[in-house]
Amino acid sequence: MATIHSVLITVDEEIVAAIDSDRLEALVDAVMDAEGLPPGELGVVVTDDETIRELNREYAGDDTPTDVLAFSLREGEEFASPDGVLRLGEVIISYPTAQRQAAEADRPVEDEIDHLLVHGVLHLLGYDHAEPAEEERMRARERELLARAG
Repeated sequence: MATIHSVLITVDEEIVAAIDSDRLEALVDAVMDAEGLPPGELGVVVTDDETIRELNREYAGDDTPTDVLAFSLREGEEFASPDGVLRLGEVIISYPTAQRQAAEADRPVEDEIDHLLVHGVLHLLGYDHAEPAEEERMRARERELLARAG
């Protein structure tokens, strides 16, 4: 039996018609279940290049748009949740960047957004790609999770 997770999907008004929020929520649920997580909460924001560029500049010191950012609530001092719910953080995806990357890879934008979402959730779970071995581990897990969600 799947664990019940709370996934809040927020999509900019200009692109809401292009996003299947139910699909994104189901993918997050599948990833969290596959990772064996207890009941958890996670936010997903699909926005524009300007918004993600501002966030990237403010929090990563890079004044360019990027495809996905992950803001963890599990970093720093540990917080014991009184209700036992694991609060992971937020994944923020740039829809225009996802569109460009999908076109370059000759695949549907929905597949690119799925990939970015899984990538962001894995970052919230502690995966990284700063070192080659870490990157291979993370990429392999992304491929596995996306194949499962298929």
